Amino acid sequence: MRSSAFAEQTQLLVDACPSRTPAAVPHYRGHRERLRARFLKAGADAVADYELLELVLFGAIPQRDVKPLAKELIATFGSFAEAISAPVERLEKIGGLGPAAITQLKAVQAAATRLTRGEIRRRPVLSSWSAVLDYCRTSMAFAEKELFRILFLDKRNQMIADEVQQTGTVDHTPIYPREVVKRALELSATAIILVHNHPSGDPTPSRADIQMTQAIIEIAKPLGIAVHDHIIVGKDGHASFRGLKLI
Repeated sequence: MRSSAFAEQTQLLVDACPSRTPAAVPHYRGHRERLRARFLKAGADAVADYELLELVLFGAIPQRDVKPLAKELIATFGSFAEAISAPVERLEKIGGLGPAAITQLKAVQAAATRLTRGEIRRRPVLSSWSAVLDYCRTSMAFAEKELFRILFLDKRNQMIADEVQQTGTVDHTPIYPREVVKRALELSATAIILVHNHPSGDPTPSRADIQMTQAIIEIAKPLGIAVHDHIIVGKDGHASFRGLKLI
C-alpha cells in the first residue's frame, strides 16, 4: 500500500510540473548545412553570389540568418567581387555588418589577391599573361579611386617587385615619369609593366593615359628599361596598350 501511495504522489508531482521540450532549432541552421553541402559537392558554380557571401559570413555571424544581409550586400555593391572589395567605410554603413564580418570579407579579398599574385611570381610574366591580367583585375578593378601600380621585372622577366606608386581620385592619378624610372633603377629592373584602374568601369585609355605612357617610355628606353605594357582595368574588362598598338 505504501508503494502504491508513493507512486501516486510521484505521478501527481510530475503532472504538476511544466513539460520541458527541447528548444526549437533555428531555421537557418538547416539552411547553412544544406548550403555547405551543396557547395562542397557541386562547387562554386552551384551557388549564387549572395550564397557565396553567406558562406563567408557564417563564421563571423554564427547566431543569425545571414541571407538577408548577403542579399543586401549584393544589392548595394553589385556582385561578390565588388562586395569584398568595397572600402571598409562603406561596409560599415551596412546595418548588421560588424567588425568581425567586415574583417572576414577583407580577408577573403586579401586571399584572392595573394593567390593571383603567387601565380605570376612562379614563372616569367610574359609566359603567364592571363595570370597577370587576373591579378591586375583582382587587386584593382573594383577600387573606388584610381591606383597606379608598377610590376618591376628582371632580365628573365620574372617579377622582383610589385608596388602601388600613387593613389588618386575617382578619375585622376598624378604620375611623374622620372620617379617611375628612378624606382626601376633602384630595383635594378630591366622591364616594367604599368597598371592602373578606371573606377568608372570603362578601361578605354584616355589621351592623358597615352601621353603619360609615352613620356615614361622615352625616359626609360635610353636607360635600358623596357615598358612591356600598360594595362588599364575596370569592372567592364581591361585594355592593353600593346594589344591596342599604342606601344
